[in-house]
Amino acid sequence: MTFFIVASAIKVFVVFNLILVGVALLTLLERRVCAWMQDRLGPNRVGPQGILQPAADGLKNFLKEETSPAMADKALFTLAPLVSFVPALLTFGVIPFASPLPTPWGVVPMVVADLPIGFLYILAISSLGVYGIVLAGWASNNKYALLGGLRASAQMISYEIALGMSTVAVLLLAGNVTLSRVIAQQQHAHAWFIVPLTLSFVIFFVSALAETNRLPFDLPEAEAELIAGYHTEYSSMKFSMFYIAEYSNMVTASALMATLFFGGWDIPFTSWDSTGDPSVAKTVLTLIAFGLKTFVFLFTFIWVRWTLPRFRYDQLMALGWKVLLPLVLLYITVLAVAIWFLRMQLDWDYGPAMAYTLGGLNLILLVALVWWLDRGRIISGSVAEEAA
Repeated sequence: MTFFIVASAIKVFVVFNLILVGVALLTLLERRVCAWMQDRLGPNRVGPQGILQPAADGLKNFLKEETSPAMADKALFTLAPLVSFVPALLTFGVIPFASPLPTPWGVVPMVVADLPIGFLYILAISSLGVYGIVLAGWASNNKYALLGGLRASAQMISYEIALGMSTVAVLLLAGNVTLSRVIAQQQHAHAWFIVPLTLSFVIFFVSALAETNRLPFDLPEAEAELIAGYHTEYSSMKFSMFYIAEYSNMVTASALMATLFFGGWDIPFTSWDSTGDPSVAKTVLTLIAFGLKTFVFLFTFIWVRWTLPRFRYDQLMALGWKVLLPLVLLYITVLAVAIWFLRMQLDWDYGPAMAYTLGGLNLILLVALVWWLDRGRIISGSVAEEAA
């Protein structure tokens, strides 16, 4: 018992500190990637190739003067960054990031807490972060900040439904919400869920962009309209905590997509990582595989930000309510019927045959969706609608 308590404490310390360090390096990565895309250098003065720029930025924020609006609600103004910051760190705690690690005292699962409610916990905790944004906007006693907070709450409600419903498709195939079991199901079948649930992944990814307030969905802090949105009045480390929360949510969303749809720490085209006795080498290699998958999604988040323009707010709400919500409801209905037919009528278990059959169905639905979403058909405020 003492061993598992100590092991859990070590995992909490290591994982949360790695997230904080990773978030700092992620800010550098974003600045270097956007500079590369725009054919410029980016930060390269502090340390070799600018590697110490996050440390310089952190020191600057610690030393900057704290400002507090005279008419702000002081208690809530101070509490708001914490309410955004804490859920962003807690959500990563249930994601398995490597195969179990053998030690002389026992086998240690490489997850902070392997909860039986899995990604339901992530959806519940991550949605709490919007309370910090709303509190920040209201407590600042600033009209622009309040508008940013109201936009954030409306956006979260709109896209949280589509995000949660898209994971129902994973439930239908895995039959379990424990993330370790979701990974095991994909390993044993040698078929990741991205194949039979392609459309579900697309909906999840679009919703994750909106939930993390990343472009083209960063309307709560649109600087051209709202100065800086909900954190207009914040400075120093209070401002940095909102920044850390956003990037922590990016890391969690990327890790969750890798887990639900790309096998988690499973190494593709291999079976040794999920069979036989655990080993240190196996743990290290699966950790690297999980890190690479997560990094690909983080890079995609950055890529999208510096490629696509921002939506108008009416377009953002129309996409959530008029497109994603009815789409995911229809998709789950069709998928549930298909899975029922394959399991009950053909007596198939989840494996390559079922995966590729459902993959063909998803391809047909995806082609129909792309045609349906052709510019000017659905999104309100489009060119065709304005012309009419």
